[in-house]
Amino acid sequence: QCEEAAYEERRYPAGKWACVTMGEPMYEQSISMSFMKLMRYICKENSVGCHLGMTVPVLNEIHLTKEGTKLEREVLTAYYLPGEFQQNPPVPMDPEIHITERAPLRVITRVFYGMTTEETILREISLFWELLGSTDTVLRETYIVASYENPSIPQRRNEIWFIYQA
Repeated sequence: QCEEAAYEERRYPAGKWACVTMGEPMYEQSISMSFMKLMRYICKENSVGCHLGMTVPVLNEIHLTKEGTKLEREVLTAYYLPGEFQQNPPVPMDPEIHITERAPLRVITRVFYGMTTEETILREISLFWELLGSTDTVLRETYIVASYENPSIPQRRNEIWFIYQA
């Protein structure tokens, strides 16, 4: 019988992403509003006027406050552009969406299920630190929440990503 790994290491290549940054009072509001903007871009509100196609995961880059007990208000939500649009990304109609070339990324990732709220994310970060123990190889203030399914799915699959120091 094979047990599921507690966490895994992954590497992602550099690539172009459509990104939106929001700073609403609640984490869930920020990601919801950002995702709706990105969906409009994906569906038609772009310079080619067509559906671009969905990719997963959608990333939410978060930062902890200095005390490490709360999330900073600003959350960056990122959608990876499909392969055919990597060289020449369609221009977003929404001025709040920026196309960004993100550097290659090396992460340690752990799966969790359910809704992503500030509370659940802080709990997942804490659990992951307990599992990993003390290490200087990953960032302590910046994390990524990766979502693989529609936010309306109650038991959706998410991951918490710890980012390796450059």
